[in-house]
Formats: sequence, C-alpha cells, structure tokens
Amino acid sequence: MYEELTLSNGVRVLHEAVPSVRSAALGIWVRAGSRNETAAENGSCHFIEHMLFKGTKKRSAEQLARESDAIGGRLNAYTTKEGTCFYGHVLDSHLPALTDILSDMLLHSLFREKDVKSERGVICDEIDMYADDPEDLVHEQLYLKVFAGSSLARPVLGTRKSLAGLRAADLKRTYARCYTGSNVLISLSGSYTAADLDRITGAFSALPAGPALPVRRAAYRPCLVRTEKECEQNQLVLAWPCISLSDPSRYAFGLFSAILGGGASSRLFQSVREKRGLCYSISAGGSCHRREGLFLIHTGVSPEAERDALKLILRELERLKQDGVTDQELTSAKEQTRANLLMGLESTVSRMNHLARGALYTGEVPSPEELCARYDDVTRDQIRELACRWLDNAFISLSAVGRPAPEDVYREVLGL
Repeated sequence: MYEELTLSNGVRVLHEAVPSVRSAALGIWVRAGSRNETAAENGSCHFIEHMLFKGTKKRSAEQLARESDAIGGRLNAYTTKEGTCFYGHVLDSHLPALTDILSDMLLHSLFREKDVKSERGVICDEIDMYADDPEDLVHEQLYLKVFAGSSLARPVLGTRKSLAGLRAADLKRTYARCYTGSNVLISLSGSYTAADLDRITGAFSALPAGPALPVRRAAYRPCLVRTEKECEQNQLVLAWPCISLSDPSRYAFGLFSAILGGGASSRLFQSVREKRGLCYSISAGGSCHRREGLFLIHTGVSPEAERDALKLILRELERLKQDGVTDQELTSAKEQTRANLLMGLESTVSRMNHLARGALYTGEVPSPEELCARYDDVTRDQIRELACRWLDNAFISLSAVGRPAPEDVYREVLGL
C-alpha cells in the first residue's frame, strides 16, 4: 500500500515500501513534454533533460557520471510528449547518494551556452538516428498529420530548425515555467527508511511553487501519409481516434487490444502472419494521452503483399465488430494481462512507474488486486461495443514508409 504527501510548494510524493527487497527506485516526474511547447520551443523539454546531465554548481558532467557509476545502480532519463522522467535504481544503502545526485541535477544545473552548443549536435544526431529507423518514422509521420496544427503533432526531439534557434536563455525560461512544484511528482518504491524520505522531501522542497501547465486538446483529422524511404519492407500504421488515459473503459480497451493484436495467439497475428505469411510481425494497441488517444495497428510487409495484408486486417476488424470475441479469447486475454501485471510489479522500478503514471495520468493508483478485478469485470459485450465505437472507417488513417503504393491504391483498399 502506498502513501502520499504534498509539500508546501505543491510537489507530490508517493512512496511504497517493499520490505522484501534490498533496492530502491526513485523517480522525479515532470509533467512537461513536447505538447507543452510552442512551435519555436519545440524540442526544449527534451533538450533540458540532456542539459541536466551536463553539470551543476558542485558537480561537472564527468563527476555526475562517475558518482552515478560508483553507487553501482542505474541513473537515466527520458522525455515523452507529455512528461519528463529522471530516475534511479540502486541498493537501499545508496539511496541517500542517489537523492543528492538527482536533486542537484534538478535544482542546480548550469545551462552553460557552450554545453547547449555541444549538446545540440548530440540531439541532431539522435534525430537522424530515429529518422533512419522506418518503424519510428512511420509513427512520427502519422502524428504530424493526424494532430496537425497542435503541439501533440510535434516531435519530442524537436527539429533541426527548432533546435538551431534555442539558446541557454530560452531553455532556462522553459525550465522556470515547467519545473515548478505543481508540475512535479516524486515516486519512490522499495526499501527505504524514514530518514531517506525526509531527505527526499527536504531536497525537493527547494523547488519553486508555480501553476500547473495547461493541456490543450488536440483535434484528430483522418489522413493518408506516404513517405518514401529506401528499405526492404513497407512499414504501415493504421490509426483511429480512441480513448484517453483516464477513460473508465481503458480496462476493456486493453483486453480488446490484446485479443486483436497483443501476441502470437491474437487474431491479427494468426490471420496475417501464421495463416497467410504476409508479414513477420503485427501488433495492435493504444497510444493514449491525457485528453485523447490513438488506436494503432502496425506491421511491416513487402510492397507486393501490402494490399492483401491491409484487406485482411480490415476483414478481421469487421469480423470483430460483427461477431465480437469468444469466451476463450476473453479468458486468455485476462490471464495474460493478469500475469504481465503481477510479474511486472515484482520489480521496484515497475512499482515506481505504476505509482507515478497512475497519479499523473489517470488520477488514481489502484492496487494490483483492484487492477486485476477491473480486468476480470470486463465482458464480451463491452469489447464488441468498443470495437464498434472506435473502429469506424470514416475516421481511419494510414501512414506508410518505404516504397508506398500510389495514394489512390490505398484509398481504394481502405474505402476512402
């Protein structure tokens, strides 16, 4: 069972003791990502994540790396469209050192212009790396079109053009706006003492208070986007608008995704790969955000096979809407979900993530038992109702990367 407290500056602290382990996972979550940026700021939140590893008033970048390695744990960070997370996983005896390192990074980083200049090159290389990967590119191109005109469409890393305009002063302004008490949540799970908790709350009480960042809804627009790229396969993503992270039907939606494309026994894997051999892998699932979401079906196929693959996918979707799912499919999906959930939460890092994501994005942190019960309560009728509600071909989108067919071919296959 977790406990929660709120500091005077608005920082929320969720902590859950796991006495049977010798490790602790500590995460500092900032509810600021690319959707909180203007077009000119695009890439700033991710850039700030990099800059917090470049040195503080008392530690150089090398010292931060050496001290992190010296405690034998894991220290890392990542940025998404809706948040930035800095986290560490260490033996409980090193939790004080981890707290000192993370709080120093979050509160006292230097943002020197020379570091901004050098790190800009690193991030541009990171942009190129993702652009070289057709599986990443097909999703990036989809977001640019279906949420066009909104901050949710913009890439987390920014673009070479947006990064070129960013200076240390710009990053400091974005930092000051985003890194305030109301936008920060601390999550701790594992083995720790009351003194450890006091040290964490004391350190992060120094964050300034400030208003929570607003989240503007992004409007979905159906699209068909083709991207030429030299590669052997065509990467295809079909998309429909779907639920947000806090929607009460997310448990039914999770089972619906698992049945359709969640594993080797799923309908799409069996029909498109096993029976027809049209692809190596195919998956289905949600890419959900605080106010909106996408349901995605992703596969990689040869250009010669994509027409047949798309027709077969659409046929399976129609069958699901017409006939629903079987008792056996639903029971199997529930058991798979239960196993993944409970085995995953044996890790203190997973527990730390579970606390933070629940509190930040769904507004609640149900216990593992409560989660299992909610999945158990899902019925076949709920699954079919979801399929009929969300898989409306009037709202279908397609992103294709590789050697895509002409647009009219896709429109004919998809019935657009």
